[in-house]
Amino acid sequence: MVDDDSSIRTTISMILEAQGYIVDAVETGKEAIEKANSNYYNLALLDYRLPDMEGTMLLSMFKEATPKMVKIMVTGYPSMSNAIDSVNRKADAFLVKPVDPAVLIETVRNELKKQEEAQAYSEAKVTEYIETRIKQLEQ
Repeated sequence: MVDDDSSIRTTISMILEAQGYIVDAVETGKEAIEKANSNYYNLALLDYRLPDMEGTMLLSMFKEATPKMVKIMVTGYPSMSNAIDSVNRKADAFLVKPVDPAVLIETVRNELKKQEEAQAYSEAKVTEYIETRIKQLEQ
């Protein structure tokens, strides 16, 4: 969770932790980059406007650092241009503050489920390739 508003960080962290998620929350983009470089995260909730950069800049940086990370933009400044910019930079979802807790939980669950399904599909494809390659080499 990356948001410059401490009350939002606390509230969203509490909502997600109550659902069993482990949450790491920071205030700035710089802190988020440092954390992402030293830890693996399945999902990131990014505020659109941060004190040191736009949240969309983090989308690009996270895409390079952890390509399979789910990235959800959360903004108090909803506009069509913000949503389009977020989607163009590969945000997986776009939520508007104040975020309805039920919508937040549903979005996180759905996006993590998609991530899990993609991982399983990728692993199955790798296994299939290896098995085929072994058969080819045995002949």
